[in-house]
Amino acid sequence: MLRFLTAGESHGKGLVTIIDNFPAGVKIDEDFINVKLRLRQSGYGRGARQKIETDKIEFLSGVRGGLTTGSPISFFIKNKDYENWRDRMDAYKPVSEESKIHTPRPGHADFAGSIKFGLDDIRNVLERSSARETASRVAVGAICQILLKNFGIEFASAVLSIGWAGIETAEISASEKEKQAENRPEKKVQGEKKSSELSYDAYFSSGVNLFDEIIMRNIENSELRMPYNKLEEKTKELIDKMKAEGDTVGGLITAQAKGVPVGLGSFTQWDEKLDAHIAMSIMSIQAIKSVEIGAGVKSAYLKGSECHDSIYYKKEESDGFYRKTDNAGGIEGGMSNGEMISVTCAMKPIPTLMKPYLDTVDLKTGEAKKAFLERSDVCAVPAASIVVESALAFSICCFFLKKFGGDGLDEIKRNYEGYVKK
Repeated sequence: MLRFLTAGESHGKGLVTIIDNFPAGVKIDEDFINVKLRLRQSGYGRGARQKIETDKIEFLSGVRGGLTTGSPISFFIKNKDYENWRDRMDAYKPVSEESKIHTPRPGHADFAGSIKFGLDDIRNVLERSSARETASRVAVGAICQILLKNFGIEFASAVLSIGWAGIETAEISASEKEKQAENRPEKKVQGEKKSSELSYDAYFSSGVNLFDEIIMRNIENSELRMPYNKLEEKTKELIDKMKAEGDTVGGLITAQAKGVPVGLGSFTQWDEKLDAHIAMSIMSIQAIKSVEIGAGVKSAYLKGSECHDSIYYKKEESDGFYRKTDNAGGIEGGMSNGEMISVTCAMKPIPTLMKPYLDTVDLKTGEAKKAFLERSDVCAVPAASIVVESALAFSICCFFLKKFGGDGLDEIKRNYEGYVKK
């Protein structure tokens, strides 16, 4: 089964990644990967480090002549900032006592990690637990997207809200409600608005279609990767306010995949469910605290007759079966059902604050302290949206290869075509 491993520290020489069981014959678009890496470093509210680093992928193995070879893919992403940290991060130079950190930052891996591994220097925890590691995951996700493009599967992501800026309840017009009730042959996500109707409820927003042309353009032109332009300035004002106060802010992220065939995943065992794997992949991202598929929490407030997506069939439709709503988020019984897969997740505020608001203790002495400052961002939600998109791509790619697996792209295509034509 497709898998990957990452290694490296935030201020070490760089990040190393190995992808195993990736098929041969896939043409690698290095520019596509590097664009995703740049997007991970972008966004209003990012810290000074992003001005230093310019992430680029350097393949070490598994790619030859622009094509994957079937052997393990390994790549390196250099940390340019390592030169400023060489003395502190050297593999052999003894660590001076005065440079060691003993005060864990609440909300980080510092406390539990130091106790778990019996470490007397928290830097050994924070270097690896840093979100710098997500650069590797974005590259892995981009490579998975390159493979899945061969089968018409596309991905998109966006920021629904940051902090409490722009939280407002949408009032769906009477005409829009009538349209939702009509027996239309075209597919429609429940609650989805016209591109021109840009009011929405940031929490219950499963109806956003990230593949709508206007929405896509809005996201591309937004420093915050937000689909609704009218929220941009209000949100920037909040981020500026948090920066002035030395505080941080989180937000809501959505990621979607379209073109996913019916039947990825399984109902037969708990660990074979597609939505379970997606949830695990996204929850493993630093600072993510919740994951919802489709309507998510909103499902608890709906009647069964409102929540479940009725099935229709029309001979003229290219796929025959279709839905008018997608509250299931494209997954039923742990399997993809052919509709758009939609995931929403919550990112907490980054716990490294610019001012000493948080109380902690010295792990060596038990003395009360204030949490120390490590270079950080005020808001990294736009960057995290790219990581979430990549995690979704990896999960879908895992189950796609499990369903249609082969050692090379041509074999996978034959398996795929035989399935979709039946």
